[in-house]
Amino acid sequence: MPCTRRAVLRSATAAAVTLAVPRRPRAQNPVRIGSAVLGAYTLSASVLVALEKGFFREQGVAAEFVPFRGGPDLVKAVIAGDVLLGLTGSTDILVFREAGSPIKMTATQADGNDFVLVGAAGGARMADLKGKPIGVTRIGAATWVFARMAARAQGWDPERDVKIVGLGGLDAQVAALARKEIAAFVWGDYGAVTGAQGRTQVVLRMDSLTPRWIASIQYSSEEHIRKSAEAIRGSTRALFQALRFMKGNPEETARIIGPRLGWAPAVVQAVYTACAPVFSADGRIEPPSLRAMQDALLEAGSIQKRLPLEEHYTTDFTPVRL
Repeated sequence: MPCTRRAVLRSATAAAVTLAVPRRPRAQNPVRIGSAVLGAYTLSASVLVALEKGFFREQGVAAEFVPFRGGPDLVKAVIAGDVLLGLTGSTDILVFREAGSPIKMTATQADGNDFVLVGAAGGARMADLKGKPIGVTRIGAATWVFARMAARAQGWDPERDVKIVGLGGLDAQVAALARKEIAAFVWGDYGAVTGAQGRTQVVLRMDSLTPRWIASIQYSSEEHIRKSAEAIRGSTRALFQALRFMKGNPEETARIIGPRLGWAPAVVQAVYTACAPVFSADGRIEPPSLRAMQDALLEAGSIQKRLPLEEHYTTDFTPVRL
């Protein structure tokens, strides 16, 4: 082709048009991320940070956060396809799988036992709880299992020597404690929220009874795992970006989370200090920890049969590499 002025101009114009074409934005998969409750740091904090810092968008996910009133409501939404990824206490995967729910754990969110038994600030003691009511979220939940374990550790009969009552979320527990309707309650987050607020004190750390545990997990339906693997993978990466950010930026994290949960920055900082060591670095699932939980639930009667552990989780999305 001759190198004429017209040919040069034609080539230059084509190049300019090519350079002027804007880069196509990364496709955004619309998804809903759910948590069993809002006011649990190990469940909600990473979602709130990932939304605020744009980590979901970076991973090609258009995310919406939907907190629920408990694990049973969340699992129904996940199975129905209304929620892609659920964040909840780890025992839910064992209980709901045994009940026939087609869900699988996709990652560990927090690996460790952050449950505690707390009583009123200023003198609560384990010995004082015999014959008294103890609050839990619901009968059969992990909090109920730990209340029974705490009673047995004292040599008490959990059926006769204490009264275990299902009350729901943290606000209900604290209100019942203030009215002296219960003498103590079981909660996660090492009791840091109400402890930092001066409303409770730790009576017993449950990791003294069973250190091997998984505090919180991510899970999805088997159908979503088959059909929406990339959306799950992107959402999981965004959540672990948030966890990494939280560890490096606790003060900014407190500013993000505090207004959403109604906690003062000092309270968020106290919870962060307590919980940061148990947040998983890469989401990998530890079968021995899952086995320890299965043993505890079988002994407590929360589940009736031992399903194979591998039926409860998939390793398709872990370890997470950022």
